[in-house]
Amino acid sequence: MLTLYQAEWCPFSHRVRARLTELGVPFVAMQVEPRPEDRDELREAAGEETIPVLLTEDGDAIGGVDRIVAWLDETYAEPPTARGHRAHAR
Repeated sequence: MLTLYQAEWCPFSHRVRARLTELGVPFVAMQVEPRPEDRDELREAAGEETIPVLLTEDGDAIGGVDRIVAWLDETYAEPPTARGHRAHAR
């Protein structure tokens, strides 16, 4: 299962969560500490302290909203329900 290191207050994390929902991909959301210097678990898992970071099922860490969304779009086909999720988000 995918693991997303994120924070609810982070707009970049929100964008990744929205895309995961549109694609219907299950994931585990891991909340991070508010201050980057306190994100020891994230540093240990991904080698960085900025969010969002997606850990793939293979253990690869992908950082940054644009890189994560691009990887998701390359890896998963968009289901017919994606349009409905986008409509509700507006």
